[in-house]
Amino acid sequence: MSKIETFAEYKEAIEPLVLYPRKTQLEALQYVVLGLNGEAGEVAEQIKKAMRNDGGELSPERIDSLKKEAGDVLWYLTRLAAELNTTLDEIAQINVEKLYGRKEKGNLKHE
Repeated sequence: MSKIETFAEYKEAIEPLVLYPRKTQLEALQYVVLGLNGEAGEVAEQIKKAMRNDGGELSPERIDSLKKEAGDVLWYLTRLAAELNTTLDEIAQINVEKLYGRKEKGNLKHE
């Protein structure tokens, strides 16, 4: 497998792995949103385990687990974008514009 360098290449690489109910757009969205939520929970679980089991340290093994779980989040996020007929690039652009808009209004703060 060749090195993935863009979100578009990633989307193309995972296309053969898109195996979930897709009779309607809503059904597909339900599946990917539930999967995204579950995988985000797995990321959080790795942090909890670092706190509980690893004395608050991030071992190389824990970091590896976090990377793998983050990859699962990426899979579902990529599919969410596809089911919305958009791309991760477009979502990233929209997000940057939203965040800079908040900054300009003085609504981007750390509390």
